[in-house]
Amino acid sequence: MKLSTKGRYAVTAMMDLALHEGQGPVTLADISESQGISLSYLEQLFARLRKHSLVSGVRGPGGGYRLAQPADQITIADIITAVDENVDATRCKGRGDCQEGERCLTHDLWMDLSRQIYDFLNGITLAQLAQEPAVRRVAERQGLAEQPLANRRRTARG
Repeated sequence: MKLSTKGRYAVTAMMDLALHEGQGPVTLADISESQGISLSYLEQLFARLRKHSLVSGVRGPGGGYRLAQPADQITIADIITAVDENVDATRCKGRGDCQEGERCLTHDLWMDLSRQIYDFLNGITLAQLAQEPAVRRVAERQGLAEQPLANRRRTARG
């Protein structure tokens, strides 16, 4: 089982927004620059995140994106599911037709693993992840933590 860059990038971008919750909207260009994610890729991801009501857009000067719900109500599983990722460890995508149209010997094992992975990701919110010491250290290094957005732009661009 491998989580693609789509899921990883979506979680990273949402974490960037979570770290700025209450500080105003964040542009995709700022996220692109600070997280090293292509702007066009972010646009695709944010269209899906917006469709699932995880982010909302703000138009005009000073616009950008913000979380559509509080960070403590958005789970990592919500984000991954919104960008059409799945956490399925089976070869058959859970259908049970893994071996010539029939269930294989280890189907239930991989289904259980898939459920445990989903449950694990569903048990972690953006707010919880944002409080992790390792996340805070990276956010500080990137100039994202506890910093007004105007200062963040200056820091990120040098």
